[in-house]
Amino acid sequence: MEITGIVTAIIIGIAIGALGRLVIPGRQHLPIWLTIVIGIAAALVGTAIASVLGVADTRGIDWIELAIQVGLAALGVSLTEGLYGRRR
Repeated sequence: MEITGIVTAIIIGIAIGALGRLVIPGRQHLPIWLTIVIGIAAALVGTAIASVLGVADTRGIDWIELAIQVGLAALGVSLTEGLYGRRR
């Protein structure tokens, strides 16, 4: 993996993680680095799921893949908030 791939993964992770946080109602008390990690993981897993479903490579913007990624990020933020909130 090249440095551009790492930078791209971080940027996509920020965007997907932020969208995942926006979907969850209320305020989350997660640090930004954890949101980025959740976003990167959701982007990778969402792309894999979209590939299995056959919707990863479409013309234009891959809306279904994006919806899967954001849904996974929202789920990840929600689960992590539940675990992280108990520790605080």
